[in-house]
Amino acid sequence: MSFRTITPGTLPGPEWHQFLLSAVAPRPVAFVSTISAAGEVNLSPYSFFNVFSSNPATLIFSPANRVRDNTQKHTLFNVREVPECVVNICDYAVVEQMSLASTEYARGVNEFVKAGLTELPSDKVRPPRVAECPVSLECVVEQIIAIGDSNGGGNLVICRVVQAHFRESILLDSGPGIDPHKFDAVARLAGDWYSRVTPESLFTVPKPNRNLGIGIDQLPEHIRTSNTLTGNNLGRLANIEQQAIPTPEQVQAFKHDPLVSTLLQQHFGNLTEQRRQLTLLGKQLLEEGKLLEAWKVLLLAAG
Repeated sequence: MSFRTITPGTLPGPEWHQFLLSAVAPRPVAFVSTISAAGEVNLSPYSFFNVFSSNPATLIFSPANRVRDNTQKHTLFNVREVPECVVNICDYAVVEQMSLASTEYARGVNEFVKAGLTELPSDKVRPPRVAECPVSLECVVEQIIAIGDSNGGGNLVICRVVQAHFRESILLDSGPGIDPHKFDAVARLAGDWYSRVTPESLFTVPKPNRNLGIGIDQLPEHIRTSNTLTGNNLGRLANIEQQAIPTPEQVQAFKHDPLVSTLLQQHFGNLTEQRRQLTLLGKQLLEEGKLLEAWKVLLLAAG
C-alpha cells in the first residue's frame, strides 16, 4: 500500500487547499446571513463549519482569507461590526441558490436578492433568516479568532445559538430530532462536488457507548484473521458485551436452522468448504444486521 506524503507549505497554496478540502469531506455547510452596521444584508455559504457544544449551543464557522489574494469575506466584516448572524442549513432543494450566493459580489449587494431567496425576520438577532431553508439557527457571535494572516488563513467565528427554527415536515414522528429520510441534506466536497443524503445512502452503526464491546483483539482467532470478513464486519462483531456472545449450546442448536443445515448438508465431508461457506453466511448475516445469528454461524465455522 503506497501513500503520497505531503508536508504543508511544500505545495502551492491552491494545490494544498484542494488536497485538504477533498480529504476532509463531506462537510456540512453553514449558509450564513449577516448585517453590517449600515444595515446591509449579506448571505454566504461556508463549509469550514460544525457544531461544537450543545450546552451552551455553540457553532463555529470560518470565513477564511481567500487563497487567491488573501482578501477577507464580507461576512467577516459584518460580524465584526454587528456580532450576530443566522446559520441557515440548506437542503437539496436550494443547493444551487446557495452556491450562487457564494459569488463575489461587491459589498452592499444583497445575496438574498441575487440568489432569489426570501428574507424572514429573525426573533432575537438583526440579520434575517432564509425562509427556504429547513433549519435556521439565530446566533450571537461570542468571539472571532484569527488563525494565520496569510492566504487561506482561517477566522473562527464562535457563535452561541439563541433561537432555533426547524421546519415541521422534517421532524421525527416520535421523539426529538430530525428524520434524515425527510431532511434531504447536502454536504460539501471539493471543487464543484457536493454530496446528497438520500434514503439509499443512509445506514446505521450501533453506538459503542451503549455497551462495553469486547474489542477486535478479543475475537476468536479464526474470526479475527479471516480473509473474508472486512474491518467493518470485525468492528460490528467486536461491539458486543462478553455476556451477550452465544453460548456453545446456542451455537450447536443453530445447526438446525434451515439455512445452516442445508449448507452443512451440501458440503458434508468437506470441512474446508464448510468453513468457507459458513464464514460467507456469517458475513451476509452481519450485513443484514443479524449480529447474534452471525456470531453463531461464525463460531460454528471454527469446527
